[in-house]
Amino acid sequence: MLVQAIVNGDTKRFAEIVQKYTVPISALVYKLSGTKLDADDVTQDVLVALYQSLPRFRFGSKLSTYVYRITVNTVARGLKEQGRLARINDYTESTNPQLHQHSVEETMMHNDRQKELLAAIEQLKFDQRTALTLFYFNELSYKEIATVMNISLSKTESLIYRAKQTLKNKLDK
Repeated sequence: MLVQAIVNGDTKRFAEIVQKYTVPISALVYKLSGTKLDADDVTQDVLVALYQSLPRFRFGSKLSTYVYRITVNTVARGLKEQGRLARINDYTESTNPQLHQHSVEETMMHNDRQKELLAAIEQLKFDQRTALTLFYFNELSYKEIATVMNISLSKTESLIYRAKQTLKNKLDK
């Protein structure tokens, strides 16, 4: 109903979408593209693209899936234009309250393992990194990831499987 109201001319209601999706868009952009400045700029680009594309929304999927698809496409296009690989940034330790319950040594070991994992994730191919990020960090189902990435369900399963295998091989070394 919200999308239909916006398409029918109640453009002020787009603020509801902005309020609901700015943080998830920004987080996904940040995980896929790198620096916070990039995330802010690309988030704005995604919101503009979303507003312009709402009349083409077919209601065949959830709005969140549509938003993630626009986000992934915008990030991929931006990275291609910049000619650089995307990076997934570290999560701050403050988001994990369990870390504060461990000794300094345990925290340092955890941080080292986390840095090692994130470095390995950064080396994945963009499509593998995207699928893995959507699955683990955004908690999308395989079917939703397939829709967001505009690929088949079997391709989604394959990307995530290969990403896991690549990470396992890199981290076992």
